[in-house]
Amino acid sequence: MPSTQLCSTVTFANGYYNNYKELVNKVTGHIFSFISRFRYHIVIILGVLIVGVFDENSFRKRMECYYQIEDLNTEIAKYEKQYQHDMERLKELKTNPDAMAKIARERYFMKADDEDIFVLSDDEQPSKGKNLYETTE
Repeated sequence: MPSTQLCSTVTFANGYYNNYKELVNKVTGHIFSFISRFRYHIVIILGVLIVGVFDENSFRKRMECYYQIEDLNTEIAKYEKQYQHDMERLKELKTNPDAMAKIARERYFMKADDEDIFVLSDDEQPSKGKNLYETTE
């Protein structure tokens, strides 16, 4: 009895293996026929994907570099404009002595002997008792 049971198990395993083998051959046959039928299309699609997306010089990288260059050119133009403005102010400072006094008064709150300076601010100050900038003379 054990020998017949063993034979039936082997027969079942061989049948299962043969069915599996036929299924794999059928699927791989379909895959190979699909690839052989559309090989040029597949190569073109893979080439476009590699060049357009995955490559180091891809279209995506080119667009990123293009926008980065635009930003840098805008920044260069801003700094050139600032440079021109600063050069005009420097030239004015070298030629006009009153300009130096004007900048000293505006930026550094310097004053002449006979002047008083009042600084007006729009910032709200916390009102804890007495105002820090208020003088009582």
